[in-house]
Amino acid sequence: MNQSTEPLTQPAILDLKKLNQKFEKSHPKDILAWCVVNIPTGLVQTSIFNVDDMVITDLLYRALRPFHPVPVLFVDTLHHFPETLDLVAASKEIYNLNLKLYRIPKVKSRADFATKFGAALWETDIDKFHQVTKVEPLQRGLKELGAIAWITGRRRDQAAARANIPIFELDQQQRLKVNPLANWSRKESWAYVFEHDVIYNALHDRGYPSIGDEPLTTPVASGEEERAGRWRGSDRTECGIHQ
Repeated sequence: MNQSTEPLTQPAILDLKKLNQKFEKSHPKDILAWCVVNIPTGLVQTSIFNVDDMVITDLLYRALRPFHPVPVLFVDTLHHFPETLDLVAASKEIYNLNLKLYRIPKVKSRADFATKFGAALWETDIDKFHQVTKVEPLQRGLKELGAIAWITGRRRDQAAARANIPIFELDQQQRLKVNPLANWSRKESWAYVFEHDVIYNALHDRGYPSIGDEPLTTPVASGEEERAGRWRGSDRTECGIHQ
């Protein structure tokens, strides 16, 4: 498939099979370059500032530098580690990010959250916790930003549940969902980080290969799956954003 002469406005018209075949072995930079050319407006990166998200941000803001900077949508669940919030602030300054922060309406702190939903909603109703802290703010953000397509940091080798994710797919709202690192390994992401001196979450050096909410994320032991520290002790593999 050649690059479009007109900006993409209706992702459903794409031949995803051919598009995925074309880019299956491509470098993430080439995948993102296709996105910024064909979707000059309505393209959004969703990020929780894990290492893979930082690779994508660096490619977009340092390597590609589109005329219209791609908005970076960060959902502040109010339960992130301090190190994550420090990285968000540092990244905004270093890259001059077009950062778009979304959170639960009218709830500005963990204390507010506890008052409204109880002291540990993640223990009593994990589905509701993820719905109110992540899923609803993300979907609201994508809608308000006029997203035609959104970029994720998912890789196939992150977990068995992600082993078959395509590079390009449609979400339930018929937006284009782009996984530019799908065919990369964890080793390749880190090689990129070290080669280009990309900043990353300090927790990655302390046994946290995948970082989510503080109450629901634990260190990972040698030999465990990369996302084993997420929802430790349960059979949950996703928060609901990617389902």
